[in-house]
Amino acid sequence: MKIVLGSASPRRQSLLSELGYTFQVLIPTIDEIVDAQIPIMDVAEDLANKKAVHLWPKVNKDQLLICADTVVIYQNTILGKPKDRQQAIDYLQLLSGQVHAVVTGVVLMNSKNTVRFSETTQVHFKTLSLPEIQFYVENHNPFDKAGSYGIQDWIGLVGVKRIEGSYTNVMGLPTAQLNEKILSF
Repeated sequence: MKIVLGSASPRRQSLLSELGYTFQVLIPTIDEIVDAQIPIMDVAEDLANKKAVHLWPKVNKDQLLICADTVVIYQNTILGKPKDRQQAIDYLQLLSGQVHAVVTGVVLMNSKNTVRFSETTQVHFKTLSLPEIQFYVENHNPFDKAGSYGIQDWIGLVGVKRIEGSYTNVMGLPTAQLNEKILSF
């Protein structure tokens, strides 16, 4: 099966490769605008679908297109990618000592079928000091990550007390569920 991953994320590319798949990468160029009418738990899946619909005309019809989007939800608010250093610090201060949800929506599309699904992981952060947060922001470039952090980074090593759900989902791709869906195509 020929696979196209519709994502610029190096983490998604690495995870799909680690699953043993060979694939081509196409990068969607859509505005990730959230429709206020969409329930918050469905936003990631909706954004993944927008990426897939955008890329589908560029895909050969014998290929399987995979698109994903990940959102961090805290107190019914989506914390997206931070626009600057201060917003990254603010987001991490919000998450410090709290539990939040990470939702990744995935769309698989070929000429015969489209499958949409999402996975949710609960992440429990310890209370982070301001110097810890500042060190992370200054040294680990969280600006391309929803919620201003990557669980695979330093902050995941020192700040995450536990998770409930898929670790790879927090990285941006729920690999176990995705692999099952790929095999069913």
